[in-house]
Amino acid sequence: MASAEYLQASSTGFKDAKAYDTHRPSYPSEAVQSLLTHLGVAGNSNARIIDLAAGTGKFTELLSARPEEYEILAVEPTESMRETLLEKGLKGVEVKEGTAEKMDVEDAWADGIVVAQAFHWFANEVALAEIHRVLKPGGTLALIWNVEDYNKPASWPAGSKWEQTLNARIFALPDFGPPRFRNNDWPRVFDRQAEFAKPLFSTPIGEEKLPWTVWLEKSAVWNRVNTLSHVFALEGEDKVAFKAQFDEEVNETNGEFNEKGEVLVHGRTLLAWSKKL
Repeated sequence: MASAEYLQASSTGFKDAKAYDTHRPSYPSEAVQSLLTHLGVAGNSNARIIDLAAGTGKFTELLSARPEEYEILAVEPTESMRETLLEKGLKGVEVKEGTAEKMDVEDAWADGIVVAQAFHWFANEVALAEIHRVLKPGGTLALIWNVEDYNKPASWPAGSKWEQTLNARIFALPDFGPPRFRNNDWPRVFDRQAEFAKPLFSTPIGEEKLPWTVWLEKSAVWNRVNTLSHVFALEGEDKVAFKAQFDEEVNETNGEFNEKGEVLVHGRTLLAWSKKL
């Protein structure tokens, strides 16, 4: 998608960067270690990593805390998210304004590029060419998503009735901006490389799924759901109605609750990776 369209959709759907940072989950340590291994930088002291579309730094924090002491460049186009990331003052991290289509980084700078929770926003040929340009020869692009069952692709099974019902209602919301992860369009850019003058990345791409569950208070589940751009963008009676349906559907008949009154939330962390050709 064009950078201007990306910025407009991101600015609308993620206007409250603080709420996004507070309520979105971090990434399981097993998934982080696996991703960095596939990226080829686990144990590689002082490797250069670009965290592309870094957002508020949910993944940047994990890179910064690693014992390898990576040199990290966090590239993020949305001002509110960039400011939230800057406030964290993370060690070894330079924060830079830029997009996937134009990073303003020198050729072959990065040993690896990570895109956390965002590649579906710019899964296009222009972005893939720019990522290829800034990677060193043989460098790897690694992608990671935390995917709650209520925000999964339609073909994935859900762990509970309320998650499946909410998933269907999220799909039915008014659309704007680029495809979201749940649309499952992002892998097609790698498949379309046959149409390129020269393929840029290895195929088939590697993939790994790691299931997880978490117990959350119902209000905490709603706060997390409300960070989804399509939900956050709802206004007035539409937002009230959506929240009312959430309150009605998330109950002990449709899901599992513990003795504390917390509801069980199911999800998966998806990893994908591909090497620069």
